[in-house]
Amino acid sequence: MTPIHISSFSDGHQGGNPAGVVIADHLPDADTMQAIAADLGYSETAFAAPKGEAWRVRYYAPVGEVAFCGHATIALGAALGAQNGAGKFDLHLRDDRITVEASQEADRWTATLQSPQTWSKPMGDDLFAALMDAFALAREDLNPDLPPTLAFGGVQHAILTLKNRGRLAQMAYPFDTMRDIMALHGLVTVSLLHVDGPRTFSARNAFASGGVFEDPATGAAAAALGGFLVDLDWDGLGAGGQFEILQGTDMGQPSVLKIAVTGQKGASVRVSGAVRWM
Repeated sequence: MTPIHISSFSDGHQGGNPAGVVIADHLPDADTMQAIAADLGYSETAFAAPKGEAWRVRYYAPVGEVAFCGHATIALGAALGAQNGAGKFDLHLRDDRITVEASQEADRWTATLQSPQTWSKPMGDDLFAALMDAFALAREDLNPDLPPTLAFGGVQHAILTLKNRGRLAQMAYPFDTMRDIMALHGLVTVSLLHVDGPRTFSARNAFASGGVFEDPATGAAAAALGGFLVDLDWDGLGAGGQFEILQGTDMGQPSVLKIAVTGQKGASVRVSGAVRWM
């Protein structure tokens, strides 16, 4: 039961978000999965075991289980593809069922997940005030075209969009305070965004809930953002289309996430990325 080390959403042969992948005949018990995830120290580790023609999957951060993790799903898809050949794999998560599809071109693997269903709603005043204070933001720092939002793509995320890319690069927050805010409001990450172009966004994701200051590539948040943009009909995405997220740049771990939406409100979202073995 040796963990596989894969970086998801890599930009060529650099960057991405490292994940552990453990594929076994049977899922270990919860304490063992937690210990392995804590020892690896990645933001998440995916554990998978066969269940008929599908796979049972659990995700663990260093400090606890999470219901869904996008970059670990991409890593798992690539690992299953390398083990079983390119194709689509049915995944039975703790709370949902999704798919991941792996493909190979030369020595390069990519994977595409089909997320759980999505939703978005306006952010409540209490959470908004707490996040603005934690990030030391003022209202004039925010881009009014994308209002403060709660969005779901397997797990729940808060989204704040900034006017200035330089302000995004300065992201800082008190770790313990943010962890408490996220626990109180059931958040997995808080996404700070900048609109680089109509279909291109820069992102930084606080992940104090998982014991990590920042996530360099967050597939679940990308799916949640996709659902939010469809709800807004941002740049015509209410009729379907694609967009891209650039993340991890300010951490020195450049990552590229490609997102495709159908345009149907509440629908699942496709999130794709390349991987590299570590």
